[in-house]
Amino acid sequence: MKLGIMQPYFFPYLGYFDLINYSNRWIIFDTVQYIRHGWINRNRILKPGGDWQYVSVPLKKHGREILIKDVEISANQDWKTRLLAQLQHYKKKAPYFFKTCRLVEECLAVEEPSISRLNAAILEKVCHHLGIPFEYEYFSKMILELESVEEPGDWSLRIADKLGAKEYVNPPGAAELFDSSKFNEIGVKLTIRHLPTLEYECQGFDFIPNLSIIEVLMWNSPDKVKEFLDKNI
Repeated sequence: MKLGIMQPYFFPYLGYFDLINYSNRWIIFDTVQYIRHGWINRNRILKPGGDWQYVSVPLKKHGREILIKDVEISANQDWKTRLLAQLQHYKKKAPYFFKTCRLVEECLAVEEPSISRLNAAILEKVCHHLGIPFEYEYFSKMILELESVEEPGDWSLRIADKLGAKEYVNPPGAAELFDSSKFNEIGVKLTIRHLPTLEYECQGFDFIPNLSIIEVLMWNSPDKVKEFLDKNI
């Protein structure tokens, strides 16, 4: 079993979906502290005139040490209208504008007060759009008795061991957290996925890598994106 464990990001970049496509068991890691200015409630798209801009979800006020699973979305629904308005500059330029906007609208139609659960629903809908099988579990709902966790990288180590995983997959951004020798000791292969950049023409804009999946799908068909992911497994 190839195991992936990640925090639930908002319309994440293509590398996130590469991990899902590569794995066959996925855990939404929602029991760690919410960190401001991360990817839980925002991501990036291109903006008119060049460079990038954030698309984001407003959150209710909360304590600094709140866990991701307990973070709630602001009751003000105007943010959905604002986010969709931020996509309008693609209309006459991006070939998959209408298809991608329909997908985003479907995602935002989910009535969910929890940012973690909204993001899980978004991941599920985007994966369906791309043809990627996606079944997931919330770590907060799993009853796992783990050995002591002394360092951040130990969470994945302990979970992989407990679930009997043969391989654990992670993006390169946090590779320094993991000790491959510890994984070897328990018979789990540690794989750090280095996905090549999917480069494409974006009429009227400069290409910027690692933006939201929204950005990728404006310029590329779902079939092309899935083919790219499968080719790099």
